Amino acid sequence: MRLGARILKTGLAVVLALYLARWLGISPPTFAAIAAAFAIQPSLFRTLRTFSHQVQANLIGATIGVLFVMTFGHEPFVVGVVVTLSIAIFIKLKLEAAIIPTAIVTIIIIMESPSDNFLQFASERFILVLIGIVAAFLVNLAFIPPRYENKVFDKVTTVTDAIQEWLNLLARHDADTIALREDIKHQRTELDKANNLFSLYREERNYFRAKTFSQRRRVVVFRQMIQTTEKAYQALEAIEKRSEDYLQLPENVQSRIEEQILSLTDYHQRIILRYNGKVNTHATDEYVDEIEKGQSTMTNLFVTLYEEEQFDLSQWHSFLPAISALIEYQQELEHLDTLVENHHTHAPEDENQ
Repeated sequence: MRLGARILKTGLAVVLALYLARWLGISPPTFAAIAAAFAIQPSLFRTLRTFSHQVQANLIGATIGVLFVMTFGHEPFVVGVVVTLSIAIFIKLKLEAAIIPTAIVTIIIIMESPSDNFLQFASERFILVLIGIVAAFLVNLAFIPPRYENKVFDKVTTVTDAIQEWLNLLARHDADTIALREDIKHQRTELDKANNLFSLYREERNYFRAKTFSQRRRVVVFRQMIQTTEKAYQALEAIEKRSEDYLQLPENVQSRIEEQILSLTDYHQRIILRYNGKVNTHATDEYVDEIEKGQSTMTNLFVTLYEEEQFDLSQWHSFLPAISALIEYQQELEHLDTLVENHHTHAPEDENQ
């Protein structure tokens, strides 16, 4: 089993919170450990962004909790009212959603303090929560951040490869329908993960490192990579949903669609290899022109079916979104190709700046 960075950071934050609480002589240190586990963040940027919100939210929750206990007592109903009221205030103040669990823990811990010397117990428990938050903050500052750039690229290329394989199989009518439908759901999940990783990568790059042209360009390239793979996924989904209509198309139209899909997936793979340094040269004009001509031919063949009386127009209308998806996929590929080539062209200049 592989332990991720966030798992390790959570463990370290809990250990640090326990030691700090014991060193300061405040008990029970368990509360500090719980707060540390809730307060850990996946990146330095989010740690800094949420730290002040965490302090604000916990202070607000603690203050409301103390006031309600002193006024209405320790009844569970009172605790529920305070939690509801506090969450409404957090939302009104537009505080980070990630801080809400920690603030709720603070409220419950404080409001369940003994009635005798309530203020003293409440203060100590609030300090314990702050110790946990500070421990998580320090661990995130000290811990080497994950290399999100590599993670984003690996995730995107893995999803892209899987989608390209299915597109090629579907174009040739060789795809297993059940396996394809199951994997489409899986690739949707993986594509969402790629988007989440990209968000973390963009935050880290934009906030903590010098904003060189090269770094900005990589962010743009990665965004387009994900967008292009998204279009490939949409094309796969559109054709799979209309596989029966695809089989009913004339053979020459099916053949043209198959050739175009194979050309697009090959083009996509070439762009990825070009970015990764495994292809030395940019795609030739003749190569790109052939793909554009293929699109025109495919579109013209499909459009002419509309005028053929023997062809079922309901099938034509049904398969039209699949043709549109392939056209959009090609447009995104051309844009990605331009961005990748610009990245390679200007990379040496950026490094010298």
